[in-house]
Amino acid sequence: MGATLRITRTDHTAAGLRALSARCSEGAQVRRMLALALVLEDRCRSEAAALNGMDRQTLRDWVHRYNIEGVDGLKSRKSPGREPFLTRQQKAELRELVVRGPDPDIHKVVRWRCADLRAEVARRWSVEVHESTIGKWLGELDLTRLQPRPVHPKKRGCRGGGVQANFPSLVHQALINTTADTPVEIWFQDGRAQVTHDRVGQKGTHAYIWAPVGSRPLMVRDNRHDSAWLFGAICPQRGVGAAMITPAANTEMMNLHLAEISTQVTPGTRAVLVCDGAGWHQRGKQLQVPANITLLSLPPYSPELNPMENVWDYLRQNKLCALVWDSYDAIVDACKTAWNWLIADPQRISSIGSRSWAWVSL
Repeated sequence: MGATLRITRTDHTAAGLRALSARCSEGAQVRRMLALALVLEDRCRSEAAALNGMDRQTLRDWVHRYNIEGVDGLKSRKSPGREPFLTRQQKAELRELVVRGPDPDIHKVVRWRCADLRAEVARRWSVEVHESTIGKWLGELDLTRLQPRPVHPKKRGCRGGGVQANFPSLVHQALINTTADTPVEIWFQDGRAQVTHDRVGQKGTHAYIWAPVGSRPLMVRDNRHDSAWLFGAICPQRGVGAAMITPAANTEMMNLHLAEISTQVTPGTRAVLVCDGAGWHQRGKQLQVPANITLLSLPPYSPELNPMENVWDYLRQNKLCALVWDSYDAIVDACKTAWNWLIADPQRISSIGSRSWAWVSL
């Protein structure tokens, strides 16, 4: 017969251990406390172990742990496991390598695959792992597979970020002849709703939808080509906008839109209108800029700096896809409905259009 199993600690009675187990969230620790409570009640070791899903030897080990460490000693402990293949610094270097992308001349690839990174890890740190391990590491490094946005080849080398970093200075320079006490509003403008290539029209677009896994849902798409242009502008700070629906995009239409924006600017305020470098935005004798508006151009090939691009995407996805228009008037009505829906919710405009860098203090 084995030696008597004794609990030498007097911290808790059997009833006290059961009360603690009722408040414990770890199931394994609960079983151990209940088993020890039976031992304190002089129940047979085999019975106490069997009733709580363990053998006699395991119960003996937990009694010794409890005698030394108390209730905290009954908690489950994770094994430290083997040493990681890469140190924290090496994983940081791996993340930087992935984000920066491969050098085709050096790495002989144009994009990273797990197989390529596996070879690179082996070359740099002499660590051989499976491709699935590389994928797991990338997930731990907060990286995932995404489809890149297309960018114009001439964008390379353009410093679009200078607008974000120097926006207040650019506004001050644009308003150099404005008195210091004149309030300023920041507006963003764009003259195209890109539901097709540059316009809202019968040749529609598709958007992602929810559908059963494995299915191939259908979405109607018209292949005719009547179209209208939607000139839009928003002021995220005030949550307001101004738009014009036109049959074409040119300087004449831009002048009409500038006049419309001018009526929406707060009286006594100067609006800084941020826009891209489209031909109809170019300063000249034909472009008529109202007295309460100052134009501020974005760098070339930098649509990501204009929140109006996000507005067009939002309207396409939510109001201007999966529809068929039988006439030009129907297209105009669709544009009007979509824009009115947007400006009816100022919070939506502020949410889509606000940018932390677009501010100025005169």
